[in-house]
Amino acid sequence: MNQNDDDTDWMIEDEAPPASQPQPGKPGAAPTPAPWRVLIVDDDVDVHVVTKFSLSNVCFQGRRLSFLHAYSGEEALTTLRTTPDIALVLLDVIMETSDAGLNVARHIRDTLHNKLVRIVLRTGQPGQALEHSIILDYDINDFWCKTDLTTRKLFTTVISSLRAYSGLEQAHRQIQALQQELDQAKTLLAAVDQHAAMMTLDARGKIVTVNDKFCAVFQYSREELQGADPRLLHAPPYPPDQLADALKALKEGEAWTDVVSAWRRDGQEVRLRATVTVTADIPPRYIVVASVLQALKRPL
Repeated sequence: MNQNDDDTDWMIEDEAPPASQPQPGKPGAAPTPAPWRVLIVDDDVDVHVVTKFSLSNVCFQGRRLSFLHAYSGEEALTTLRTTPDIALVLLDVIMETSDAGLNVARHIRDTLHNKLVRIVLRTGQPGQALEHSIILDYDINDFWCKTDLTTRKLFTTVISSLRAYSGLEQAHRQIQALQQELDQAKTLLAAVDQHAAMMTLDARGKIVTVNDKFCAVFQYSREELQGADPRLLHAPPYPPDQLADALKALKEGEAWTDVVSAWRRDGQEVRLRATVTVTADIPPRYIVVASVLQALKRPL
């Protein structure tokens, strides 16, 4: 690696905390943040030494760099398997084989399924050119010839890679949190589905979906209910005060709850405590969740 940039004073801490904040080692100081893990993969020991020295003072988002070392493709993959939070791999192309680095890059994405770590390829062969198709196929984030990679350029490459990793990691955590909430909602919905009769109406008031409990309560098949008018279960007239309250609440986007009557296929009245909510969809839909209070043996 080229070390023409001897002055490293420009490698200042990125987004450093204000001077008023507690400093590490002083009373009240916040815990030192975990460093960024950078894996150097190269069969040349000197490359490891020079790279680590060049980046020894780098600090990004208040976090220093921690260096891991591998001297072959197999060592690199072993380290990546046991250390999943590596942010950046500085990867030599030619090691035990002429395409060892490319094989490692492919293995990271396709076998380890690590889409977060940033991969920067480096080669010591000045005449070697990496085709655009290879960069796309191997999901490589950057490529440098070692003789062109000055200390300043290495710094820029590392910081841009860490910034990209930081953004991807944050998005990944958010996706995981949303997935956890979704799984919890599905579990809750499954429990409600077992207990309550549920129905969805479209903006015209037609039945869109019903659950198994709803079909069992009213003795209709799902095919008979979907697309039907709710008046199948309760013919007009409706209690005027109750209808007015329901329409007012739903128009204002609020949920409405009350005890209602409906009739099964066999003519028996069913009293339910129903809650109706309106969705934010355009056009809106109406979700009805009801629990059966009692079935009165009174035919129509």
